[in-house]
Formats: sequence, structure tokens, C-alpha cells
Amino acid sequence: MKPGRLVLLLPALLCGCATVPPSSPPTRDPWEPMNRAIYRFNDAIDRAALKPAARGYQKITPSWVRRGVGNFFTNLEQPKVIVNELLQGKPGMALMDTGRFVINTVFGVGGLFDLASANDMPLNDEDFGQTLAVWGVPSGPYLMLPFLGPSTLRDGPARGGDYFLGPMHYADMKTSEEIAIRAVEIVDTRARLLSSEAALENVHDRYAFIRNAWLQRREYQIYDGNVPETEEEAAFMDEADEETPPAAPPPP
Repeated sequence: MKPGRLVLLLPALLCGCATVPPSSPPTRDPWEPMNRAIYRFNDAIDRAALKPAARGYQKITPSWVRRGVGNFFTNLEQPKVIVNELLQGKPGMALMDTGRFVINTVFGVGGLFDLASANDMPLNDEDFGQTLAVWGVPSGPYLMLPFLGPSTLRDGPARGGDYFLGPMHYADMKTSEEIAIRAVEIVDTRARLLSSEAALENVHDRYAFIRNAWLQRREYQIYDGNVPETEEEAAFMDEADEETPPAAPPPP
């Protein structure tokens, strides 16, 4: 994920309805005191600046304009997605996403209209961190990054690779123009998460919730939804099966 795609507070809410474990193994978060301090810093910035800006943007901008802005920035991500799909040995997905990028760029007015999704071309999301995982690089400890949010020791530096794969890096524009575009992208991304904040209202430990949900979502992304069962999970299921009484036979 390039810097323009950062979310300071709520990246875990993108994980949908996945079940979040109550706690994360200690080995995944050995730097928890530092990570919690960075989380509090990010949360303070979000409350003071990013969230108010997102609310203002949502209030003054029509929904159809926000939808077009979101489509535009999603389309800008496609070259990065395509390259990483090729690096992961997924030529079929890369070909489909190349078609998606061409259709939305040419016929969707630079990506403002998502014509590809309307024609049953699903949106994929691959990044260099996932590519490193496919190549066998371990995730390393959980890491909360200033401004950028949840990551791992593997995925944090990998964001630099994604940045250089983005078309904006090669666009002929002034630094001030790129900063302005990045700012719009950040605010738009934050605004799309405003409606999801209710999921955190009754959470006692928001840091742990976001960490666990993000790690779970990351595994889901890396394995394309087919997350292998761990030995602990397999043992738990076997024990549950043993404790389940057999079904009563049907009455004669």
C-alpha cells in the first residue's frame, strides 16, 4: 500500500465480518508497548485532523462525486496489482486486471467510472508485501507505523516497492500537485470508513482489536481466502468433535 492509501485508525474494519480472536499470540506483537504508543499518536492525529476533514468532505461533496473519486484512486492502484500478480505467478489474474485497467481508464474516463465491475470483472488487491510472503519471506513481528497504521516487519518496507510501482511516481507533476492529490486520496479513504466506526464503539481495547483483525485479514489476503489451518486449530476441532455426542437414532 503506497503512502496515499494510509488509514490512521480503522484499517481493520475492511476485514468485513471475519471473526476476530480475543487475543494475538505474544510472539506476533513483541513490541507491544512501542506499538501502543504509536497507535495513540496516530489516533490523536486522526481525531484532531483527519476525521474532521473526512466529515467535512463527506458533508459538502455529493455521493456520486465521492464514488468517482474513489473509483479513480482504486484504478490508479491497478498497475501495482498487475505487477505483483505476475511476480506471484498469477498470469490469469494479471491478464484480467490488465483488461480491467484498460476498460476503466479508456472507457471509464480515467477510472472515474468502474465499468469493469459492472461487467463482472472483480477487483483484486495484491501488493509487494503479499508477493514477499508468496516468496517465503516470514511476516516478522507486528508493527504499528507512524501515520501509516498496522503493518509487519516484512510489509512495512514492502510499501516502498509498491510506491515505485504506482503511476503517480512517474507522472510529470510538481511536488505540490502530488501532495494535493495524495491529500484528497487520504481524506476520501478516511471518509469511506466513517460509516464503519460503529463497530469500535463497544470495543474495550481498540488497539488489540485492530491488531488482531488486521493480522487475520492479512493472512486472508496472502492465501487468497484459503488460509491453512494451524496445528492449534486442528487440535481444537478434533477435541470438539470428540466431545460432541453422536446424533440420536431416528425413532422406529
